[in-house]
Amino acid sequence: MKVLFAGGGTMGSVTPLIAVAEVLKARNPGGDLFWIGTKSGPEESVVRHYNINFKAIAAGRLRRYFSWQNFLDVFRIIIGFVQAVVFLIKIRPRVIVSAGGFVAVPVVWAGWLLGIPSVIHQQDVRVGLANRLCSLLAKKITVCFPEMAKNFAKKKTEVIGNPVRASWRKAAMVERERFLEKLKLKKEWPVVLVTTGGTGSLEVNQLVGDALKELVKFCQVMQVTGRHKADNNFEHENYLSCEFLVDLVSFFKVADLVVTRAGMAALTEISYLSKPAIVIPIPHSHQEKNADYFYQKGAVEILDQEKIDSDELVKKIKELINNKNKLKELSDKVHGVIKWGAEERLAEIVREVGR
Repeated sequence: MKVLFAGGGTMGSVTPLIAVAEVLKARNPGGDLFWIGTKSGPEESVVRHYNINFKAIAAGRLRRYFSWQNFLDVFRIIIGFVQAVVFLIKIRPRVIVSAGGFVAVPVVWAGWLLGIPSVIHQQDVRVGLANRLCSLLAKKITVCFPEMAKNFAKKKTEVIGNPVRASWRKAAMVERERFLEKLKLKKEWPVVLVTTGGTGSLEVNQLVGDALKELVKFCQVMQVTGRHKADNNFEHENYLSCEFLVDLVSFFKVADLVVTRAGMAALTEISYLSKPAIVIPIPHSHQEKNADYFYQKGAVEILDQEKIDSDELVKKIKELINNKNKLKELSDKVHGVIKWGAEERLAEIVREVGR
């Protein structure tokens, strides 16, 4: 069966679909999987890493506020729609699968025009405009949390949790010490992981950069900067930095504490591996809703990017690292926030819709 995935621009709309693609491949090794993404996002290298055919199309962002870019993006959306129609006619997939992202809108709408059904997965607590538009034409909609089901038609909506990639499911059963040895980290020192997604956050990277001199005095810091890395030439035996990795599972596995944005991909990975976390959501975005959902369940700590400085970040990290009971509490609670097994259920739904 031919399946087309659509998503990109950031890794948030990509990671859960990769998990589903893995299950579909395992169940049907002879099936053809395709992916439509953006030209400038981080998804192409990841998708190709999993041996999925990748096609980039034009993608315009759908803003809910006035911007001169909206006028240009109308033309990008039209171009993307035409490109999607041509590609869909060429490969004729049985079903289209998306988890959000602006590039998915022209693909799902083109699929509807050609009679190709679509499955939409909503993972964020707040429904994005892209998924709202796609859901109008979707054959089936899945959501991460029960509270989100009310946003869509009841008859075609199912609560499944959020998909997890195979490497993470395997890592959960491996001793942490094996990953410490692999990364050549000191067992007696606590490990703090800082990651802000595939594109990265200049603001958080700068905040951490200013805090490094103090942080390395009491912990080992692993920082995944993404593309938007700050001007930081800091070097120390307790500091490890990289721009981007296809799979961060070994980094997450060894971390005693994670500092991250509040995209659902990152929150899902934290939750699956039961990792205590400090969440710094993008101000005035859907991430604030994600962070608040976890915080209300006692599962994460939140810092406001617009109200903290490097000294406060150091203070908060040291406070948590030294409080084993609080780390244990966060670890226990965060794992129970999400329903598990979504990758299997969503793969089953895709096969049902594509028959």
